[in-house]
Amino acid sequence: MGFGYGAGAYQQVRSHGGVESADPHGLITLLMDGALERLVKARAHMLRGEVAAKGEAISRCIEIIGGLRGSLDPKADPALVGRLDSLYDYMSRRLLQANLRDDASLIDEVSNLLQPIRDSWVQIAPAASQRVAGA
Repeated sequence: MGFGYGAGAYQQVRSHGGVESADPHGLITLLMDGALERLVKARAHMLRGEVAAKGEAISRCIEIIGGLRGSLDPKADPALVGRLDSLYDYMSRRLLQANLRDDASLIDEVSNLLQPIRDSWVQIAPAASQRVAGA
């Protein structure tokens, strides 16, 4: 995963605002939110038969997931990072299949995999952990 992957994902999320003032934890949250939003859009485009828009939404989601993969720090917890890397790779492959097969259930699968990761990530926000430590 090179710089281009993460930079493209960053550009997609930047349009949502908040990137300039977000900390690294917040940027990852924004990326996950951007991916989940693209999944909803891709599914809607797929159901309406809007092939080009579906493909674009899926491609952007794959790009964002690539950015998430590129942001993994193997020094943090090598076992966890390895599992997340494999999961992100799996999600990207499932999205490619969803696009090729016009299969909304594969988009739902990826969304159902990413949402709990996002929810867990939000729960470990640095501000939340500092409040708990200070209590």
